[in-house]
Amino acid sequence: MIGRARLTGALALVAIGESLGAARSASAIAGAHPGFVFFTAGVHPDDAASFDPIGDPEAIREMVACGAVAIGECGLDARYDHSPRDHQRRAFAAQLALARELDRPVVVHTRDAEDDTAAMIAEAGAAGVRGVLHCYTGSHRLAEIALGVGWYVSFSGIVTFKKWDDDALIRLVPDDRLLVESDAPYLAPVPNRGKRNEPAWVSFTVARVAAARGVDAIGLGTQTANNAVKLFGLALTSRSDS
Repeated sequence: MIGRARLTGALALVAIGESLGAARSASAIAGAHPGFVFFTAGVHPDDAASFDPIGDPEAIREMVACGAVAIGECGLDARYDHSPRDHQRRAFAAQLALARELDRPVVVHTRDAEDDTAAMIAEAGAAGVRGVLHCYTGSHRLAEIALGVGWYVSFSGIVTFKKWDDDALIRLVPDDRLLVESDAPYLAPVPNRGKRNEPAWVSFTVARVAAARGVDAIGLGTQTANNAVKLFGLALTSRSDS
């Protein structure tokens, strides 16, 4: 999978640690591919009910000390309510505070929780926290609030689906705040929808985002890669070594 991503022109992969266990696994993969695979560490809102306000932040600190480039995936999810909403808010607030303390960006999941997400990222952004709304399908208002505090907005394979009908949202995001992601193993873009997703296929999403913005796909891919390097502070292996 990593080899296929390299062949399609990927400069790096960021493996998302949406749980502490996943972060440890991602850390091991990153350690085997230095300068190409990076990782994050956090607690997803679905798991917020079991969030330990002392132990989990300490574990994330340790992961950051070992090279985690961001906090998360964390955030709020009111669609499925796998964890009580007050627990989600506490876990999210703790991880935003940790991002500020450790000077790391946050990778934010938000679903059907726009008002709370808007309030919390506006406060965090005003305090200097950087981040990205990942796999974004929300409102223009929430995107504008995030952009207003210097955050990024990232689009996934969802924008290639027939049901996608908001190219204006894709055009709303400035060039220097735009990201494109795989969200692998989920949300494989057309023409591979329904299969297990992988990073090599992000090129289809890049092409779709470029078409919506009326720009060249290669240029947009270069822009979004550079944006990811800037946001996450990636120390890349030189292309001649990759």
